[in-house]
Amino acid sequence: MDEGGQPPVDETAFEPEGQDPRDERPQYVMPLVVRLERENMPQRTDALEAAARAVLTLLSDPRTTDPEGEWAAAVAAWQDARIRKVVRRARGAEWRRAEALAGITVTGRTAEVRVYPPVPLDGWPKDLARLQVSGTDFGDDEPPAAPEPHVPVVWMNPKVEMTAGKSMAQAGHAAQLGWWRMDPERAAKWAADGFPLRVRTAAAERWAELAASDLPMVRDAGFTEVEPGTATAIAEFDR
Repeated sequence: MDEGGQPPVDETAFEPEGQDPRDERPQYVMPLVVRLERENMPQRTDALEAAARAVLTLLSDPRTTDPEGEWAAAVAAWQDARIRKVVRRARGAEWRRAEALAGITVTGRTAEVRVYPPVPLDGWPKDLARLQVSGTDFGDDEPPAAPEPHVPVVWMNPKVEMTAGKSMAQAGHAAQLGWWRMDPERAAKWAADGFPLRVRTAAAERWAELAASDLPMVRDAGFTEVEPGTATAIAEFDR
């Protein structure tokens, strides 16, 4: 940890699996579950925003921030290795079982996303392990509006195609990196306001400008869907 209490991270650096010292540490994953009822599917952008807020809500929860908190050790171990997030889907009884496990549910306009403290990579709770990763793709009925001025934005790479589930994880990564970069006073106010943010796909020219800046960028490790080192998302939180 650095003096500000956040783990030091170079979010633009990437080393393939097996060449990164983080791979020598115990590996954890932060599970997220999106509710996908057959008759009431969420909108994609709303789900991405809910996932990003869910990650931030768990990381700022007293059960995480208090050194003696019940989630503190798991989060610390997860942050010391690769910061993996995996999104699975649930409906009906599956969702009710998932809600019974310790975690936090964040609700958007159409989306419900539940986030859990990190678990060992091979130690998922039974009721989460049985949920599927496949099938987590859905869209928006209408293009999302332009983000409001001064609201933090996670920009997605327009050249990278990902399922909604994968994109939710990437939005969560970017939000976490952007939050780490925030001034502590501003971060505290943002948390008190409920982490308002937007997730949008950048236009090609805008993405090029963002990528050339020093803003926090997610480079995916390439475990699923994209090639290792792919730039997937950028957090522009000072607007």
